[in-house]
Amino acid sequence: MSQNHEWYAVRARSNCETKIHSILAEKGIENYLPTFREVHQWKDRKKVVEQPLFPGYLFVRMANCRESRLSVLCSDGVVNILGTGETIEAIPDEEIEAVRRLLTSSARCQAHPLLQEGAWVRVKRGALKNMEGLLVRVKNETRLVLSITLLSQSVSTEIDVSDVQCLRSTNERIRRIA
Repeated sequence: MSQNHEWYAVRARSNCETKIHSILAEKGIENYLPTFREVHQWKDRKKVVEQPLFPGYLFVRMANCRESRLSVLCSDGVVNILGTGETIEAIPDEEIEAVRRLLTSSARCQAHPLLQEGAWVRVKRGALKNMEGLLVRVKNETRLVLSITLLSQSVSTEIDVSDVQCLRSTNERIRRIA
């Protein structure tokens, strides 16, 4: 019986993505490690290095069967295959293809955490560094909302999403308060 091969995300031990990529290729397992070039500067020199787009992860295309899973999981440096509970979850081909297309285009890109409207965030740099607030969108602008709860008042400012890090989603914040 032939099974469909689908893409799955594999979590790697720290800095083992390239090693796992090679090991899986040697085993004949189709895999994809999206990387981008970045200039690293030291005091005495600059060097262009390949960096994983998603540090700690790479993708494998395989059948969801015991033999395929074990072949991947028994590879040195592999932590697990992502999913929920005991079930691994496939990634749509379109999402992998979109990453491939982006990386082969001339567009500059970098990994960015998934930030959703309503997330509680902290500003990483700039004049508002270390401030926390709610991330919202108004007419395609990203805004940080700072609130004075006692006054039931808020103020917002435009902010670049690359300047914030997600602390928790709104749902997590509500659960913690309740």
